[in-house]
Amino acid sequence: MSDPLHPSHSAVAKRLKRAGGHLNTVIAMIEAGRPCLDLAQQLHAVEAAVAAAKKALIHDHIDHCLQHALDADGHADLAEFKEITKYL
Repeated sequence: MSDPLHPSHSAVAKRLKRAGGHLNTVIAMIEAGRPCLDLAQQLHAVEAAVAAAKKALIHDHIDHCLQHALDADGHADLAEFKEITKYL
């Protein structure tokens, strides 16, 4: 389960880069003195984008790594899966 690159990693990175750009825009909005309601709305959108990226990463990890976690008898070491699900 140590394969660091999953098929979805590039898509997750793309989502996070987009969220990073959005966050930079929010910082510029703060510096420009935009209203707090506008700022809160945009920060909520950034949070949602990061949460969606995290969820996609975790779900892909579970899908990708579950087969690798099975031993010859079909039993899985579920410790890592239990650990990662706390981030959902």
